[in-house]
Amino acid sequence: MMKGKTMRVARLAAGLRAASLTMAAWLLFAGHAHAEVGAADPIDTAMRTCLARADRSSAAGQVQCMDDSRTAWRSAADSAFMQLLAKLPVARRLRWQLSETRWVAWRDAEDIMLAAAFDTSSGSSYKLYEADMRLQPVRDRALTLRAEARALADQPTPRARVCSADARCEHVSYDLNRYYRKLYARMPAHGRPAVARAQAAWRAYSDATTPLLDEHARLDLLGARLATLKRLSETVGNR
Repeated sequence: MMKGKTMRVARLAAGLRAASLTMAAWLLFAGHAHAEVGAADPIDTAMRTCLARADRSSAAGQVQCMDDSRTAWRSAADSAFMQLLAKLPVARRLRWQLSETRWVAWRDAEDIMLAAAFDTSSGSSYKLYEADMRLQPVRDRALTLRAEARALADQPTPRARVCSADARCEHVSYDLNRYYRKLYARMPAHGRPAVARAQAAWRAYSDATTPLLDEHARLDLLGARLATLKRLSETVGNR
């Protein structure tokens, strides 16, 4: 009996260590497009320090570290958004305000979808994955707004080609739709409306935001969504 309990504890500890490594790797990936900002950002540093603390080694402690980081990134996003608005002419200010409104609507719908998706899975590591997937969109939004606020906001953003004329954009969009269909099919029937609402909210956010971005930033936005849908489609129903 004790041997079995010891083995279960060891597996749990190994899972938590692996999940923590996943968080760090995901942070490095998510910050790639803004490496000059994200690599030494104090919010990321504080989270990594928190994750390494002995008194936060439990799944609940690790989730708390990520939730605290999410709150800090939300404040950073709000601050960057206000700085951006202060630099913009009226027409572009209104377009960014629409982007922000739709981003908030998507964030709220996404949280509901994540809860429904991870409710189909069990295990401490999935709690960590869920917390991470709630954190990353907030972090990404803050970094995007910071980058825009630092730029010459009164200068036009280079116009991106239509997606169908950009092979990378078209390829990512195809895969995004494919993994959305896979996720929707794997979800239990009662959870599918949450998936559909979150995807519709994301598309409204994307439609409002991509005209404000260059092609590289548009690809970042699409790539982040693709990564989320792929990850969820491979997670739903795991026990």
